[in-house]
Amino acid sequence: MTAFNKAEIPVTLLLLPFLAGMGLAVAYPCNTFAVTLQIALGVLLLGFVVLNLGYQKFNLYKATWLGGVLIFALLLIAGMLGIETNRQINAPNHFSKNPSAYLIANINSEPKLNAGILRFTAKIEQAGDTDKLNTTTGNLLVLVKIDTAHQINLQYGDRLIVPGKFTPIEAPQNPAEFNYKAYLAHQNIYHQAFFIQQQVAVLQHGQGNPVIAYALKLRLNLVNKLKSAISDTDAVAIASTIILGYRADLRKEVQEAYAKTGTMHLLSVAGMHVGLVYLIITFVLSFLPYGKRSKVIKAIVSITLIWCYALITGFSPPVSRAVLMLTMVIIGFSFNRHINRLNVLAVSAFVLLLYNPFYVCDAGFQLSYIAVFGIIIIQPYVYKWVHVKNAIVREIWLVCSVSIAAQIILFPLAALYFHDFPVYFLLSNVFIIVPAFIIMCSGLLFLALPHIPAVSASLGWLLQKTIVVMSQTLQFLEHAPYASINKIWLSPAEFLLAYAIIIATFCFLVKRNKQWLKVSLLIALLLSISFSLKAYRAANTNSITFFSLRKNSGMLFRTGNSAFLLTDLNPQNKAYQYSIQPYLDSCRITNLQMAGTNVNCGNLLKQGNLIQFGNQKILILDSTFEGKTFTDKLNIDYIYLSSGTHVNLQYLKQNYTFKLLIAPGTNTNRLTSQLEQQALAEKVNFINLKRNKALILVSNNQTQKK
Repeated sequence: MTAFNKAEIPVTLLLLPFLAGMGLAVAYPCNTFAVTLQIALGVLLLGFVVLNLGYQKFNLYKATWLGGVLIFALLLIAGMLGIETNRQINAPNHFSKNPSAYLIANINSEPKLNAGILRFTAKIEQAGDTDKLNTTTGNLLVLVKIDTAHQINLQYGDRLIVPGKFTPIEAPQNPAEFNYKAYLAHQNIYHQAFFIQQQVAVLQHGQGNPVIAYALKLRLNLVNKLKSAISDTDAVAIASTIILGYRADLRKEVQEAYAKTGTMHLLSVAGMHVGLVYLIITFVLSFLPYGKRSKVIKAIVSITLIWCYALITGFSPPVSRAVLMLTMVIIGFSFNRHINRLNVLAVSAFVLLLYNPFYVCDAGFQLSYIAVFGIIIIQPYVYKWVHVKNAIVREIWLVCSVSIAAQIILFPLAALYFHDFPVYFLLSNVFIIVPAFIIMCSGLLFLALPHIPAVSASLGWLLQKTIVVMSQTLQFLEHAPYASINKIWLSPAEFLLAYAIIIATFCFLVKRNKQWLKVSLLIALLLSISFSLKAYRAANTNSITFFSLRKNSGMLFRTGNSAFLLTDLNPQNKAYQYSIQPYLDSCRITNLQMAGTNVNCGNLLKQGNLIQFGNQKILILDSTFEGKTFTDKLNIDYIYLSSGTHVNLQYLKQNYTFKLLIAPGTNTNRLTSQLEQQALAEKVNFINLKRNKALILVSNNQTQKK
C-alpha cells in the first residue's frame, strides 16, 4: 500500500523522533541541561547546513545515512526543548517564585459551577503588594466558594485581584489513585487557591481573547436554547456535549454508560462530528454548479464553517486535529492533488504540537491520533476479511471494520487509562450511527434557525426522543451480561508488549512472513508470563493498607484476592471512588467484605478495637480507651488514632509498647501537629496520613509508602 512507501510519508517519519524527544522530556525533565541542549541543537543545525552545502565536495552520496542521523538528532532535541521551554514553572518570573500579598489574575478558561464551588484557571499577570506589582507568568487553578444570596458573575476574560495565597497541587497519596498533579502539570498548572467570594474582586471585564470570548458566549447561548426546547435534563446535557462539546452538565453515570459500551467517542467532539458537519455543509452547497470556481467557493465556505464549528466547541485537540486534517484534504482535492492520509495526519500533529507541546500528554490527543492512525493502516485489511455483495450490508461492514480497527489499535492505551474493555463495542457503534446523524442534523438545524414555534418544537421533540432512545439502548447494553471486561491494569512493560503484539501480528498478516508470526507468539508468551507472575504474586500477598484520606479513615486487610475493608466512607462517596476503589481494582479484589465490630476469618481477627492480622497487632485508639491505664504495658505493633481522641505521647509510652503511631485524616490538625512535635523529640515513629502517602505493610513485614 502507498502508506508504507517512505517517499510518500516523509512528515510521518520526521514526526517520530520529534515525539520521542517530547516523551523523553516528559518522563525525564531536563531543565538543568537545557542550555546544553540548545547548544547541541545549534551545532547540529550548523553541521546539517555545512554538509548540505558541501554535499558533492565531501562525497556524501557514499554516506546517505548521515543526513538521516542528523535530522533524527535535530528533531529529538527539538522535541525535548519544545517541552522544556514551554514548562512555565521553570520561568524565573513564575508567580510562585516570590511571595506576594496580591495577585492580578486573568480568567483564561470557562468558569464552571458545581456544588456551590466555581472552578476556573487564571493566568497570573502581576504579583506583589500595595506598593509595587511585578510582571509574572504562570497559571493558577482557582476555586471560589459562592455566596448563593449574592452570587458573583465571573466570565472568561475577567481581570481579578485575589489574595496571594496558594498551595502546590498535591501528588496522589494512595496507590493506583489518579495522578491529578501530573494531569494539571501537563496544562502548566502547578498551584491551586481556594477563596470565598468576598476575597475576589473584578477589576475589568473582557480582557481575554475576543474571538474565544465571543465563541464561549455564543456556545452558552446555544446551550440555553437547547434547554428551552428539551425538558429531559440528561438529554439536554448529551445534546450539548455531542453538538457543542459543552460537558459541564453531563452526569458521571451517563458518561459511564457510554464508556462501558465503547461509544465514549460520541461524547468527545472529534473527527466523526466534524465529518458530519462537513457532510451537511457539502449537502447544503450541492446546488452550486460543477466547475473550478465553484470548487474553490465550496472549499472556502467549507473550511470557514468547520473552523467556526471548532471554535464554538472550544478548540479541543481532537477537534483541532480533525479540522486541520479536513482542511488539508479539502485544499488538496480542490487543486486535484494526491493526498496521503498518514502525511496529513502527521502535519496536523506537528502544527498542534508546535502550538502547544503539552498536547502530547493529553489523553484525548493521544487516543484521537492513534485511532485515526489505526483506521488508516488497519481498516483496509480488516475490510477485506469479509466479501459482501449486498450494498447495504457492505456499508454496515464498512462501519464495523472501522470500529474493529480503532478498537484494536486503542486497546492497550485505553486499558492503560481506563482499565476497561467494552465487549459489545461493535454492536453499540453500529447502533449509534443513525441516532448520531439525526442528533447532529436536527440539533444543528434547530440551533441555526430562528425561533419558529412549530419548527423549533418539532426539532426539539425529535432531538430529545432520539437521545432518550439512544441512551436507553446503551444503558441496556451496559448492564447486559459480560458487557465489559474491567480491572485491566497494565504495567508500562505490559503496555509496550501489547502494542508489540499488534505490530508483529499486523506485519505477519500483511507480509505473510512466518518470522513475524514467531515474533508475535514470542511476545504473547512474554506478556502471558508477566500476567501469570502478577497473578501469582497477588494470590500470595497478605498486606495491610492504611489509606491517606483528608477527613476519613480507611484500612484494608488483604489476603490474595480477598479483603476486609474498615472505613467510615460509603462506597458511593466520591472520596471512596477516588482514593480506595482504584486500589481495589488494581489488586483485582474479587471478594471484598466490610469489617464490622467483630471478625474472625482467615488471617483477620477483630474484637472491638483490637485487630490481629497474621502476626501484626493493631489498636484503634478512640474515646473508650482514652485515659485507661494498665499495670503492664499493652504490646501493640501499631496504634491507630481514631477521631475525637485527646491523648499525648507520654501517656501512650507509659501504657503501650508500639512500633508506629498512625494518625488518620479524622484527627484535628492541632492534635496531629502536637503529636508530630512530641514524636520528633522522643524519637518515636509517627505518621500523619493526612499529609503523607498511604502506608502499606506487606506480608514480609516490610513497610512501604505508596
